[in-house]
Amino acid sequence: MSRPIDWQHSRAFTLTEIAVVLLIAGLMISMVPPAYFHIADSMKSDDTVEQLSDLSDKITDYYKQHGAWPDSLEDVVSPVPVDPWGHPYQYLRIAGGSTKGKGKLRKDKNLVPINSDFDLYSMGPDGQSVPPLTANASRDDIIRGRNGQFFGVATDY
Repeated sequence: MSRPIDWQHSRAFTLTEIAVVLLIAGLMISMVPPAYFHIADSMKSDDTVEQLSDLSDKITDYYKQHGAWPDSLEDVVSPVPVDPWGHPYQYLRIAGGSTKGKGKLRKDKNLVPINSDFDLYSMGPDGQSVPPLTANASRDDIIRGRNGQFFGVATDY
């Protein structure tokens, strides 16, 4: 048989114990949004890599059919698709193109062009880009490098 509860002599939680529990719960809840946004950005980057790979294949197919690289992305696909951040993909014909010098070519940390056939990339979440991958505006770009052997974030190149 159970005994009745003696409410007058039972021990309650102290204000300090309640504050500690609320602090821990608050800290755990505050970690959820950054983790969610990191996962969402990672998924967008993965989608962009896949789309760049598909576009690269279409450009290569164009080359096989016409014997020359397209002058613009519109020659391959129209309208030009946009990346998950809403920015159009960027393309620059290098081989056999009218590119004067190496000023517009995407370059690695040693300022060596990362492709010799064509550049294809997304300007990333910030929508800004400049040719050197080490520049702040280009660090989040999703790129095609080594003539299609690399697809990923510029900082990983």
